[in-house]
Amino acid sequence: MSSEVSTSKLNIQIPQSLYREGGYDHREALFGVPPYGGSIAQKVYYYDNEAALCDPKAQVDPKDGYPTRTDEKGNKLPWESPFILMIDAGQHCSFVQAVRAAQHAGAAAVLIADNLCLCDDLDCIHRNSNQQCRSTEPIMADDGSGGDISIPSFLMSKHDADLIKETVKSKSQMVQVEMAWKLPNVGDRVVYEIWDHPAEKVSMGFFRDFKVYAEALAGHASFTPNLFLVDGSRSGCRSAAGENMCLNLCTNQGRYCFPDPDNNIQTGSSGADVVEETLRRLCIWDQYGSDGVGSPFFEYIAQFDEMCLSQRTHFSSNKSCIQKSMKAAKIDARKIDDCMKASGGLDGDRVNTVLSKQLDALATRAGYVIIPSVNINNAVMRGGLTAPNVFAAICSSFAEGTVPDVCTACAHCPNAEACLKTKSCSQLGPSEVSTPTFVSSLFLMVVFMGSLFVWQQRRRQAEMRNHVRSILADYVPLQDQDDGPPTVGFTQSYEEGSFVQNNDTSNYMS
Repeated sequence: MSSEVSTSKLNIQIPQSLYREGGYDHREALFGVPPYGGSIAQKVYYYDNEAALCDPKAQVDPKDGYPTRTDEKGNKLPWESPFILMIDAGQHCSFVQAVRAAQHAGAAAVLIADNLCLCDDLDCIHRNSNQQCRSTEPIMADDGSGGDISIPSFLMSKHDADLIKETVKSKSQMVQVEMAWKLPNVGDRVVYEIWDHPAEKVSMGFFRDFKVYAEALAGHASFTPNLFLVDGSRSGCRSAAGENMCLNLCTNQGRYCFPDPDNNIQTGSSGADVVEETLRRLCIWDQYGSDGVGSPFFEYIAQFDEMCLSQRTHFSSNKSCIQKSMKAAKIDARKIDDCMKASGGLDGDRVNTVLSKQLDALATRAGYVIIPSVNINNAVMRGGLTAPNVFAAICSSFAEGTVPDVCTACAHCPNAEACLKTKSCSQLGPSEVSTPTFVSSLFLMVVFMGSLFVWQQRRRQAEMRNHVRSILADYVPLQDQDDGPPTVGFTQSYEEGSFVQNNDTSNYMS
């Protein structure tokens, strides 16, 4: 399916008749969390209800699917955990949505069966009545919402997936599959690179979070940033006469280009602005990344993200904001300006050596790169682009006996960032609370609520006493009148909540 160095393996362990030497061809998802250095070997259930997988309001029925399972009374049994769920590549929702539904149903991993044959697989086409085919398998890309996916997933060709379906559905036999992940181990030092571009929002969040990890790996792993841009000469933006045919999408007379980040060529930032920011970041790395860590590079991107961007913008060309970001990252702006000019600048019909070097790097990948993506020891890392994921993948890439202490302590820690700071792993995740802390907090809450209740009660009692006093104050004692009939005098007193009434009849006249 792909010419890239494979970082994973897929094979069928049971039944033995489906075992294949070298494993089955497959495509890894660009989301989820592959357990690099480990494997998942579990039974497979096939679930063919696409509607339940694609409808957020629907619920996947764990008693459905194949092979069928019943108890002695004929009642359907749910899937037995842990398990791998096979589902069909549907047309009504994204890969991410389908895998999310499988994750919520308890799957440890997902196999997605392609619904079309490859055009060069004539056997598959004939067995499926010469149906429509595709030239290559689709890329299992993140639709932008895959940050919550924590399980790995593979895409299988229709030809191979049908073998599993037939076994569990028609023959009602169990199938056990092994999914394994391993990055190349080349020694005691790992090299890794990230492909992105200045208008890419996901990687900005990654750079903000990964700085502490990169610093912890100093001396053990070496980082190189690669920034994508378009070769104007090959894309038709530079004419044979050396004219810029793509206007403000390009610099250097159409040599270096980028699509408009606002999708509006008339207003806002332009593609040329993105090219300029690309050159600036490459110069920042050139000046501050010789140690293979480049802390100022990470800090600049984090500051740029915080100061220059908003919920609506993924890129900014505001010069003032850029200068403030460099200052906050403690970057000498004059050094960066000198580097940008010395490389050839961005004006006129001149070659820029720094940008041309990036085009050469892109050419070694046949001009094709997934953005954003991470290469570790020249192999593409799969799964979600998060700091803990990349850190764990890097740590799995050291040769045996050369794994750094920081990897041994923190690579598989639920809260890896905290582990890096304390040099020890807490089994709590970033948002989890320990039992003693929870109990203490609960006790303090009970004490607080109890104190508040007592205070409220005393306050109500005091208000009631004051209210009664105000009512009694309205009862003024009546005085004897000269011409009127005799009266009954009342003496009122309120002492500690008791009301005393004195009847005085000494003035009654017969």
